[in-house]
Amino acid sequence: MTNPIRTPLPSTFYVANTMEIFERLAWYGFFTLSSLYMTSPAHQGGLGFSEQERGLLQGMIPFFLYLFPVLTGALADRYGYRKMFLIAYAIMCPSYFLLGQVTSFSGFFVAFMGVAIGAACFKPVVTGTVARTTDHTNRGLGFGIFYMMVNVGGFLGPFIAGYVRAISWDWVFIMSAIWIGINFIPATFFYREPTDPHQQRGKPLSQVVRDIQEVLGNARFALLFFGTLVILLSYGAKWISGEQCLTIYLVWFSLHFLWNALAKSDKQQPWYKQKIALGNKPFVIYLLILSGFWMVYQQIFITLPIYIRDFVDTSDLVAMLAPWPGLLDFFAPVDMTLLSDELLGAAKAYTAGSLSLSEAYFDLVHAKVMIPRKELATALGAIAQSPELASQYSQQFALQYRQINPEYLIGLNFLSIVLMQVMVSRIAERFSPLPVLVAGTLILALGTALGGLAHGILMGGAMVLTSILVFSIGEMVASPKSQEYVASFAPQDKKAMFMGYYFVSSAIGFLLAGPLSGYLYAEVAKGAGEPALMWYIIGGFGLLAAIGLVLFHRLGARQQALSPAQPTTVSAQG
Repeated sequence: MTNPIRTPLPSTFYVANTMEIFERLAWYGFFTLSSLYMTSPAHQGGLGFSEQERGLLQGMIPFFLYLFPVLTGALADRYGYRKMFLIAYAIMCPSYFLLGQVTSFSGFFVAFMGVAIGAACFKPVVTGTVARTTDHTNRGLGFGIFYMMVNVGGFLGPFIAGYVRAISWDWVFIMSAIWIGINFIPATFFYREPTDPHQQRGKPLSQVVRDIQEVLGNARFALLFFGTLVILLSYGAKWISGEQCLTIYLVWFSLHFLWNALAKSDKQQPWYKQKIALGNKPFVIYLLILSGFWMVYQQIFITLPIYIRDFVDTSDLVAMLAPWPGLLDFFAPVDMTLLSDELLGAAKAYTAGSLSLSEAYFDLVHAKVMIPRKELATALGAIAQSPELASQYSQQFALQYRQINPEYLIGLNFLSIVLMQVMVSRIAERFSPLPVLVAGTLILALGTALGGLAHGILMGGAMVLTSILVFSIGEMVASPKSQEYVASFAPQDKKAMFMGYYFVSSAIGFLLAGPLSGYLYAEVAKGAGEPALMWYIIGGFGLLAAIGLVLFHRLGARQQALSPAQPTTVSAQG
């Protein structure tokens, strides 16, 4: 039996992949550094946000980024892919630039939401282009190339952003805006519509809304769900206390319980007269369980960079780079003027009693040095007596205690995927989806927990790189299988629709990841002085997600497969 001849990939496929690289350069160039930027002091060019404010932004905004494609994808099908590309770039380009110009929480929220809306316009169009420009002979190759381009952009973006932030934080956002601006060229001059928009009209928005109700749930369920999340986020941002949160929850659920008792099961009634109804219950439950996986996954981008900056001594990696001064200056740059000024300011505040030794330590890690507290106390006392010593101490500390930029270490995640994904996928394809998905989730949880061991040991840099590598293997194992598993229990005649809603799990995962990161970092890592415990807790959530997947397979998916109301459902592999 001969293999079918593979159809050549058209030029539009390569144009779309080129635009994907530049879009990922912009996104990961910003997002990988976003935790560092938002928590850096204002006088160092950052925003000085609290951990709770950072967590709220990193949870809520990406949530909408992954949720909006349900609607923007339908708009692209109706009005054309090129138009949607150009609209996406017209929104993202100024939004990225504005991110570096605003300093208030509300201003940053609006600019960040602009980035999310633009990216939500872009995502379904670029993946739709790949899907429409490939067929059964080359689809595997096409999506493999696309996934590699995603990670090429993810690898290069933080490196370039890390380099230009040594000049100024403003340049991080200027570069992101430039990457998006470049995409106007291929979209305008080289991109060709993969289908005729006059013939391929796509679904009307009314049908999209009906599909949402069929797959996820009705408007009553959406109101209950989003209201619950708003209360949770308000507590995560410390807008309300724990006692107030519990009281509001009690009132919220009681009102919905009474409302539901008075409502009717008739779907022809107005939405506010209907009972709360889930769409496809097993699928919704699966998405909620999988959101736990994505909640843990996102910590590598929103928590790990500031954890490395504040708690991981990467002197072992600095020592490895010492024979190559050029590389050392690239990976571990120190602004001597900034460090000298920070030491001088800290010395004055410390001796005046307005700054504790711990606060001085955490202020100075922003200058990319990790000074032992005893030496720091001695230095601050000496500088307070003789301010001219600030320059001398800055030279000494930059030589002895400089640190690797966290964003460069995070780049190992993307690099390992580019180099290893094909090999890992070939091994994983020999097994049914569920065992591989569970194994990948457990490996991801293990990698997360290993990050906690990097605090307080001599080889902190090597340990955090090990944790990132283990984490990345878990991602490579689980992420592709999480989509494949959906196909194993989705109704046969609605597989495409279910796959379209799969990314709702990513949206929910982001929404949970941000507040979790903000709370654990402020209360456990810094407040209780237990950064390792923070990672063990996050790893524990990964373990719970894996257990949830096993229980779902044994109960939820199997019940769906055996339900007489769903005769077309395919049984899950076991």
